[in-house]
Amino acid sequence: MRRKLNDFQIEEIQEDQYLQEEMGSKPKFWFNRSESEDELWLFKYHREGRGEHWAEKVASEVAELLNIPHAIVELAVFRQTKGTATKSFTDRYHELIHGNQLLSFIFNEYEPEKVQKQSDHTLFNIWSVLEAVFEQEKSESAKQTFCEYITLDAFIGNTDRHHENWGVLMDFHMVSKSVAPSYDHASSLGREINDDRRIRLLEEDRVGRYSEKGRSPIYRSSEDTRGLSPLGVVRTAFNESPGSFSAVLQRLDQLDESSLEEIVNRIPDDWMSIHAREFAMGLMLYNREKLLEIDS
Repeated sequence: MRRKLNDFQIEEIQEDQYLQEEMGSKPKFWFNRSESEDELWLFKYHREGRGEHWAEKVASEVAELLNIPHAIVELAVFRQTKGTATKSFTDRYHELIHGNQLLSFIFNEYEPEKVQKQSDHTLFNIWSVLEAVFEQEKSESAKQTFCEYITLDAFIGNTDRHHENWGVLMDFHMVSKSVAPSYDHASSLGREINDDRRIRLLEEDRVGRYSEKGRSPIYRSSEDTRGLSPLGVVRTAFNESPGSFSAVLQRLDQLDESSLEEIVNRIPDDWMSIHAREFAMGLMLYNREKLLEIDS
């Protein structure tokens, strides 16, 4: 029996809040949270039984614990359909330039439309983009921020850091630039597997194997046929730039396990099963142990 805490608030979106549909592979739309607020939020429909909504919410709360810049996410319902509401982190003066746009600008042969099996999406190429976009001192800061994002990915088991799931915020004069907050974490925490498999993996002590077999869309080399695991991305990047991880790994080391349990337990019962909670906790604790071993 889980310890009952105050559940996360669920945003009830009304018909008159609907503004416009957003293009993309999955249905979503922009809305105003209230008449008095000018800020935009994006509602994402999530597939029944796939756990994308609770994974997004838990990931955003974990990022907050680790002081990692992230998109603000709330659980939400529209027309009795469960989903998430994500606050826009752009404004009228800044736009999001996605990673694939930046990579194709720096590397002429980079294919920006190719998401699957995009082996040119390597750490070396990502570092090259950040060095080209930002001045020397700021490029080191940008690199550290990206290292925080891939550490978050490894911690929560996010396997969807493809080239459209990171980017840079720029003003229209290309003077003000910053790495965009981390966003789109729905492919995390084993949300895609069913409870029967979760139970087996936990009982057979195979959570670690599940974690290590996961594949990130970030590659070690363009010659590789598959991406690194989320943990493998951090291991590889740490070997190249250990200093970029010092602060975030220290924060991870100081993280209280009970604070993670509190986040997981605040997802409403009809949104996340007890076995999903147990597996999410087991996965994060395994990944945390392996991340801290990297710097030991």
